[in-house]
Amino acid sequence: MAITLERDGDCAVVIIDNPPVNAASHAVRQGLMDAVTTCDADPAISAVILRCAGRTFVAGADIRELGQPPKEPHLPDVVSAIETADTPWIAAIHGTALGGGLELAMACRARVADANAKLGLPEVNLGLIPGAGGTVRLPRLVDAETALTMVAGGKPVGAAEAHRAGLVEGVDEGDLLTAAKELARSMTGEEPRTLGRPIRQPADADAFAAQKAKTIAKARGQHSINAAVEAVARALELPADEALGAERDAFLALKASEQSAALRHIFMAERATLSDPRCKGTPRPFDTAGVVGGGTMGAGIAAACLLAGLTVILIERDGQAAQAAHERVSSILDQSARRGIIDETTRADIGNRFSTHDDHGPLSQADLVIEAIFEEMDVKKAVFARLNAATRPDAILATNTSYLDVDAIASTVADPSRVIGLHFFSPAHIMKLLEIVVPASVADDVVATAAAFAKRLRKTAVLSGVCDGFIANRIMSAYRREADYLIEDGALPADVDRAMRDFGFPIGVFEMQDLAGLDIAWAMRKRRAKTRDPNERYVAIADGLCEQGRFGRKTGAGWYRYEDGKPVADPDVTALIEAERARKGIAPVSLTDEAIMDRILSAMQSEAQAVLDEGIASKPGDIDVVMTSGYGFPSWRGGPMFMKAQQDT
Repeated sequence: MAITLERDGDCAVVIIDNPPVNAASHAVRQGLMDAVTTCDADPAISAVILRCAGRTFVAGADIRELGQPPKEPHLPDVVSAIETADTPWIAAIHGTALGGGLELAMACRARVADANAKLGLPEVNLGLIPGAGGTVRLPRLVDAETALTMVAGGKPVGAAEAHRAGLVEGVDEGDLLTAAKELARSMTGEEPRTLGRPIRQPADADAFAAQKAKTIAKARGQHSINAAVEAVARALELPADEALGAERDAFLALKASEQSAALRHIFMAERATLSDPRCKGTPRPFDTAGVVGGGTMGAGIAAACLLAGLTVILIERDGQAAQAAHERVSSILDQSARRGIIDETTRADIGNRFSTHDDHGPLSQADLVIEAIFEEMDVKKAVFARLNAATRPDAILATNTSYLDVDAIASTVADPSRVIGLHFFSPAHIMKLLEIVVPASVADDVVATAAAFAKRLRKTAVLSGVCDGFIANRIMSAYRREADYLIEDGALPADVDRAMRDFGFPIGVFEMQDLAGLDIAWAMRKRRAKTRDPNERYVAIADGLCEQGRFGRKTGAGWYRYEDGKPVADPDVTALIEAERARKGIAPVSLTDEAIMDRILSAMQSEAQAVLDEGIASKPGDIDVVMTSGYGFPSWRGGPMFMKAQQDT
């Protein structure tokens, strides 16, 4: 049964048991309605404790029901029944109380949370807003500023923060059920229902207006964020019943929208990326990680491992480079401490788990070693030959290559079955995407370990086959190449970047190149010059920029000139583009933003389909996850393959 009811003296304990995350399915909703009726009919029951079995409180609605006709009782009716019940309900929250789960908890007369609990209203991430009174009840429990952040931002808060804000009455580190019973028995019966509490208006109306405007500006076309801001604003101004009705109308409209369908697709696709049976096997131990190379990428990988609780041994070519790497990693960790991600005690503990060296000997202690040096096959092969000698035979060897043949790298070691690709995205301690590149000879338990490692680092991991650029960079190279064609054909870099930003990307392709540094791609183009197809259209404008020393932001000029850190269109770049058009005899044409995006999307989708057809990616959803998680493709559009499927139908 989804709901059971137990008695403990004058308290009733209602238990939701709907694994794995106690979603508020139809069976749960019906069971709760029945429990309200049963408890109100028994005069011997003075209070009802609402708790959940398993590892979490209610972690949201049953997403599988969102695309189906609704079945009574609806969640708003259940929430209202709990709030208006004659017998007061108290929520005992552990794990996560998210979405409908938090709405159920807010309907209770009081709440107590386990110290490790997290509470939130993440509906905007599915293209929705809370639909069972969340936007109306929350600003009666917490201040308006916090309510806006939680509803429009979608990120959960920890138990301690929830307590400070007023969302829960207590936090308990012991027996949560006992704490909930004590809270119930301490209540006088005069405690107001949530909707009976006064609204907690903004402390500073102007600052609150600025917060709303900033939130809307960051939405970049995602309707649910705008709707969330509007819903909180209504809750502060309208009577509760009117605000509840408007919230429900907005929820139902968003539920039927293309954006919500797209975001639900991404939600499900992210959870299906590691569905390959090899990812479900038993992983090897990986308590100690080695990192070879302490530049920007290696330092980020080391920091990500340390923040995940691993011991890290970082190797550099000499003592000076090792010291510089140590400082880079320490700087990242210090930033994490300043941002409140880790406390001082954790920061000190991390320091005890981190060491840098200028020889490979210490890697004999590593369970997993990640090579993170520059993209040069011969150099990488030399490193793996040294790793073959320095590491234990059961240690996993991973390369962070962005483009190179992982099978060729694996052939360098005596046992290629222990070699895999782990392609991080920079900055590695922040970017959530991780491509697990699977060479032909890799052992199944190495793949399982890579999947477990990604989860340990809280990364969104996608399996990729071996090819030039794998999934992510192969597709990115295709649409970046199309962007080069566009500027030869008549657009300017600012035109392309504007079209991409208006589409929903956080940054355009030319701005992105300036941020990454033009010299890296230039070096790669020069290495490939001899093998390039002479019949392929080649755009040399970026080469010309690099020959002038324009490598992007780090040199103050690239596709743009940078003034106070901001990109400014540069007439010198325009002149270079026009000269190249003239040299090739290309008559420029006017290109609308729609035409620009049509060509970029077409290139992206064409290459993505080839990646899928060749088996480099196993399913379309994996490609959509790669593009949304790694390259800023707007999640509310569902990814290029989702869009292609919608167009085809």
